[in-house]
Amino acid sequence: MIIFHFFLTLLEISFIEMNKQERTVIHLELNGQHHYFGSIKALCDNFGKEEIGITYKSLANYGITPEKPFTNKYCIIRKGTLITAPKAE
Repeated sequence: MIIFHFFLTLLEISFIEMNKQERTVIHLELNGQHHYFGSIKALCDNFGKEEIGITYKSLANYGITPEKPFTNKYCIIRKGTLITAPKAE
């Protein structure tokens, strides 16, 4: 009985994880304006080194995390999570 209950609990956790909708968001703060992107690549496709002061490759190698944003004299680039409602079945 305990094993069966444990199995059901694992199924419930798996179902919750499958329905959780989280997306990575890259937030660029530049000249007092805020821009949001789905990836570092998307950000760098729209803003060049001249505007943000860093190339795509260098930014990808920097390893932005929610706890470690990228900051320079031009901008601040943060990484976050966008949480959405679960998909309708």
